[in-house]
Amino acid sequence: MLEAQLRKKRNITDISGEDFTLYLRSERGVIRLLPVMENVLRVSYSETGDFENPASCFARDVADHLHPPVYRGSFRHHTQDGKLILGLPGLKAEVNLSTGSVCYFGTGDEPIAKEADFESKVVDPFESFIAVEDDSALVEELQTADGVKRRILSAARESRGILCHTRLSLEFAEEEVLFGLGQSPEGCWNLRGTTQYLHQANLKSPIPILLSDRGYGIFLSSQSTCIFEDSEKGGCLETHADPFLDYYFIAGGVREVVAAMRTMSGKASMLPRWAFGYIQSQERYESQQEILDTAKKFRELDFPVSAIVQDWLSWPEGLWGQKSFDATRYPEPKAMIEELHRQGIHFVISIWPNMGEGGSNFREFRKNGAFLPNSHLYNALSPEGRALYWKQVSEGLFSKGVDGWWGDSCEPVTPEWEHVNVMGPAFVYHEFVEAASKILPEEKLNVFCAYHSRTLYEGQRAENADKRVFNLTRSGFPGSQAMGAVVWSGDISASWDTLRRQVSAGLSFVTTGMPYWNLDIGAFFVKRGEPWYWNGDYDEPVGDPDYLELYLRWFQYGMYLPVMRAHGTDLRREPWNLARPGSEEYEILKSTARMRYRLQPYIYSLAGAVWLRDELIMRPLLYDFPKDRVAPGIGDQFMFGPSIMVCPVTEPERVSGGRKTVYLPAGCDWFDLHTHRKYHGGCHVTVELTREYIPAFVPTGAILPMDEDGTLTILAFKGRKGSFLFYEDAGDGYGYEDGDYALTEITYDGEELLSFRVLHTYEGARDIRSASTARFIDGTFR
Repeated sequence: MLEAQLRKKRNITDISGEDFTLYLRSERGVIRLLPVMENVLRVSYSETGDFENPASCFARDVADHLHPPVYRGSFRHHTQDGKLILGLPGLKAEVNLSTGSVCYFGTGDEPIAKEADFESKVVDPFESFIAVEDDSALVEELQTADGVKRRILSAARESRGILCHTRLSLEFAEEEVLFGLGQSPEGCWNLRGTTQYLHQANLKSPIPILLSDRGYGIFLSSQSTCIFEDSEKGGCLETHADPFLDYYFIAGGVREVVAAMRTMSGKASMLPRWAFGYIQSQERYESQQEILDTAKKFRELDFPVSAIVQDWLSWPEGLWGQKSFDATRYPEPKAMIEELHRQGIHFVISIWPNMGEGGSNFREFRKNGAFLPNSHLYNALSPEGRALYWKQVSEGLFSKGVDGWWGDSCEPVTPEWEHVNVMGPAFVYHEFVEAASKILPEEKLNVFCAYHSRTLYEGQRAENADKRVFNLTRSGFPGSQAMGAVVWSGDISASWDTLRRQVSAGLSFVTTGMPYWNLDIGAFFVKRGEPWYWNGDYDEPVGDPDYLELYLRWFQYGMYLPVMRAHGTDLRREPWNLARPGSEEYEILKSTARMRYRLQPYIYSLAGAVWLRDELIMRPLLYDFPKDRVAPGIGDQFMFGPSIMVCPVTEPERVSGGRKTVYLPAGCDWFDLHTHRKYHGGCHVTVELTREYIPAFVPTGAILPMDEDGTLTILAFKGRKGSFLFYEDAGDGYGYEDGDYALTEITYDGEELLSFRVLHTYEGARDIRSASTARFIDGTFR
């Protein structure tokens, strides 16, 4: 008969502390409790009691200039009735001394979150290996839509010691709404009853932060891949490889979780002002002359544009990823960019982390041993690799006047892109782990993208602090927001279903604290081809009225995103190639783009609040209406700052019948942004659709600064008192960090009186009161 080896017990037998840290010891392991902020508690669990492993560093090690908060405020703790009770000003935690499980409270008496009663914190040790440079490594090269990829089939490995698979088990309330965890193509807003695989991919950008409508967030400090699962067995968060289980519990709504995330991983940096205009991209511009001709036509047609993006293959033929221009097709890149600047247009260029053999960039990296093992990807985790990469970027591109970067393909492996047919999410997850583990430490499988952002941010700032970093990237991670990263949703395919899913996918991403998200307006792939990802619904998109209708709705939705950018393949994406100038559809595109520029004072003020007050531009309804009972479940509408609610149209007219039902949150009445018709809040309403714009609503009391033919006009919507923080700075450079910005509080009495109070100013700032005019908006109820 087999003899059972009894499990070690989890009841707490000893509690000790030093400074603001408590250690709870059981036979099984050690729990560490560490207050981080007034509403944030760090919880760690190790079977060895070793919490000093250098691999345990949080996302902040992505950027050495960031420093974790040190809490020295009120922290009370005592034992009572078999529990250890800890108190912070904004959070209370009760630890069951029989099990080690934690129950959390906000500032009220009802619990807001609870670990599972049984074995809530689990670590499973394993020996971790990493590949080493191996001349005999077996490598296969594959041609994909992402370029030539190297698949490492086998290579020598060496041990890196013991890491752990970890699991945090949780109990969720029956009606609880869960959201966050970054962006995935499924676009699932409420994550209840789902499994989410958090790994980098072309169409995914995982952020290990889970939020709840009960008023909390859980921030896993893991930089490895993770899995979230909610099933009939309960809920859990698992990580692939960490020295111990480690998470931050944040008490508060979305606003408080975002603020805490930024405090722990870095304040979001300001983007240059031009980044908030319309950005034109295309797969791909093929020459200097084509770019100049495109810019000229924008200006001739008086269609507003702020930047043009050069996609891949600007490098010399056959030298993939070389950070220099092809001399034949781009004979004078500096003169080209200077001409664009003369026309008020900025230039963004695609750069890649991998390099093809034969180029000077490749040879220099190989000579310096600065590639990841057996790979043509540069080692972004290494200071030497980052320095060399920026040196090449600077010499070949930045010195020519480039304004922004398109940091493409920085997952940095996409094995799912190597299949002809789509594979299931579990298969794709494990394939990513296997492929990425061959070139990266297992505890850092998800953060190559953040180190790549660090390369560009630190390199550019050190060389020229007068030009803000703009880095359009397909992958992000906590910390990226502090380094000029703007994440886009990958190479999506054109369909009404994709558009619908992208709305909630974007919301899921930004609620984790990452403020700058965008997508390829109109989708990257439009036709349906091979392989699986070429999955659009329109084999003949040019002249197809259904695709044009889809594009118009996508363009109108994109106008309300933090960054507005059109891009794709299969057909040209300049507005005049989608609709004939002078046609109704073209005029809709033009008026939509112009609306983006009319909203510039408002949008730039929202960007200022992102930096200054840790806010979001695009945000779910419960961000601004936390007491509304319906708002938590809505993922297909969003607030664009505090003054505009956006309701994207995600069905063709033949399906919708030209009508859309939207929800207007309680606590105020609402104006239609365009017609000024009024509606009562706290109910669903059905509105008639027009082709000219998508439904957008403004709450009573809202203040909306706009540019009306060069005049700053303050729109105030009657019916309630309100306020708005108007922000201005130089529009570029980092002087704002040293106080070179102006902040004016505009308050509204609800009728016809605006008041202005300067909260901060700098030399050369304009006086908003004297520089603006006011319009007071009223309307009649529907």
